[in-house]
Amino acid sequence: MSAQPALMEEIGSGAGRELNTQALRADARRESLRLLALLSPSLFLVFAIIIVPIGWLFWLSQFDEAGALSAANYARFFEQASYIKTFVTTFKVALIVTGACVLLGYPLAYMLSQLPRRAASICLIFVILPFWTSVLVRTYAWLVILQRKGLINSWLIDLGVISQPLSLANNFSGVVIGMTHILLPFLVLPLYASMKTIDTDCLRAGMNLGAGPVATFRQIFFPLSLPGLASGVVIVFVLCLGFFVTPALMGGGKVIMWAMRMEQTTSLYSNWGAGAALGVVLLVVTLALLGLFQWLLGARATGVWSSR
Repeated sequence: MSAQPALMEEIGSGAGRELNTQALRADARRESLRLLALLSPSLFLVFAIIIVPIGWLFWLSQFDEAGALSAANYARFFEQASYIKTFVTTFKVALIVTGACVLLGYPLAYMLSQLPRRAASICLIFVILPFWTSVLVRTYAWLVILQRKGLINSWLIDLGVISQPLSLANNFSGVVIGMTHILLPFLVLPLYASMKTIDTDCLRAGMNLGAGPVATFRQIFFPLSLPGLASGVVIVFVLCLGFFVTPALMGGGKVIMWAMRMEQTTSLYSNWGAGAALGVVLLVVTLALLGLFQWLLGARATGVWSSR
């Protein structure tokens, strides 16, 4: 009985607290080591599949055609106007396609989120159905539909809407149409998932407080759906920057994007250093834009919560 108060006194003393702190730190280190051991296979895959190729790309971009260490591959961006033109075209296509996907995908995702579960599941099948078909097959299908003697021009001429076929393929418009169709599900799916998590009690509460349908959507539903919309926009935009098959076929050689320029540089001119430099520049600009996008979303969220 006399030893228990002495033990409690020792634990409550500075030495006891120090021992307790050291034991907690040792437990934390052991837990961290166990987590690292569990994550080591995934970390190895990330290192082997992502870090090593990117590092090799950076290293290869430092050498010119003669194999000498040089910055000539990066100087091309400022010396040749074709590089800048291709760069601007790539981001122009990416922005237009992303905007078109938002305009088409948001109403579609909203409609799906308001349908009963069974009807929404059936409609989602038609959204996912294009994934079961190759991108190459879908691109050639759009070529058949949009060409001067294709289905759309034939129907419009038969209906008397136009007298001459419209130029819908082998140009900028064809690239935008084909890429929008292929990338639209990548925006609809995360946006639909975000909309389904919105609590309907929040909407009912807004309507009970006197807000109409438009005000409820604008002030409650739309802000709560922004995380899913932001995820879809980022996915579509990044995929647009590296798209190759659809622009190469639907553009008819008139719309040259960054991925096509890299393919030409490596396969036609066998200049792997210049092609690697193109990839490095695209990667750096993409990461910078993603960082800016994340910062803008964080600043907006901070402003919204501070205003409340």
